[in-house]
Amino acid sequence: MKTHLRQVIAEPHLNATSETTRERSWLGVIFGALGAALFSLKAVLVKLAYLPVAGFAGDELPAITLITLRMGFAFPFYIGVLWWTLRRVKLRPTMQQIGLAMVAGMMSYYVCALLDFTGLQYVTAQLERLLLFTYPAFVILFGALFFGGKITRFGLAAVALAYGGLAIVFAGGQITASPNLWLGSSLIIACAVIFALFQLIAKRFIDEIGPSLFTCLAMIGGASAIFLHFTLSSLGADGISQALNVPPRIYIICAIIAVFSTVLPSFLINFSMSKIGPQKVAMLGMIGPLATIVAAIMILDEPFGVWDGVGTAVTLSGIALYLLADKFRPKRAVSNG
Repeated sequence: MKTHLRQVIAEPHLNATSETTRERSWLGVIFGALGAALFSLKAVLVKLAYLPVAGFAGDELPAITLITLRMGFAFPFYIGVLWWTLRRVKLRPTMQQIGLAMVAGMMSYYVCALLDFTGLQYVTAQLERLLLFTYPAFVILFGALFFGGKITRFGLAAVALAYGGLAIVFAGGQITASPNLWLGSSLIIACAVIFALFQLIAKRFIDEIGPSLFTCLAMIGGASAIFLHFTLSSLGADGISQALNVPPRIYIICAIIAVFSTVLPSFLINFSMSKIGPQKVAMLGMIGPLATIVAAIMILDEPFGVWDGVGTAVTLSGIALYLLADKFRPKRAVSNG
């Protein structure tokens, strides 16, 4: 009788906890999908910046200049959020946590950005997005090898299906008709590998100091490396003022990238990782190619053939398989040890 009473009393609490967990999981999925879509539009905007207009040779625009302008517009937002977050948190991060979070940010927001922006000089926006999202496979692989994660049959099936779609696009799609295809593809795949490592490393720090604080520190770390790189490269050329002497449209494009394809999605993605883990976020990121394809066709007039459509559909089916099979149950994907 006493046991029965305990169960009756405990059930409402357990149900409420379960309901809250499900709501947070769904919120993590929604934020992750939205963040992936916003991040993916960056490729289209960068390609717009590289277009030659009114005598301006856009293809000769250094990638570091674009990255610097983008981060210059984004930097004040992160400083403001960092100040606001530090006023609210009770436990302040240690100097080691601050330093390591900034180093992790250099991996993603400096090294990955430089590889990605340079690769976009050689391949279409659609191909860039599809290649970049080979990173879920690396997340799953590195997670199992180095971070205590597990490779499940659902994960393997989803990855196989998703990248089978990429293979179809490469074999018969029109979006691979690009100059210096292999150079651009190699740069973006290298970006995918480093980004996968970043997501796994970031999970630990997000658990320790929270997504908002980690995002700000990581971005500040990345911005510091970018500004240093730009300053050194400008001193070796014609000076900083000459390096920033670009048409007003470049400033406008970089401002849009900073707000809608950097600041907003960075917080959305890191919040999502705190709720559902990096492996689910990685698979949600595969939504990005669909958003890029639509935007690239409408804005850049890039080609998109039948096999491109088939490959994209197969890839998105891989995402659906992973999410439906996992039922959105949050689990630790990274060991804090």
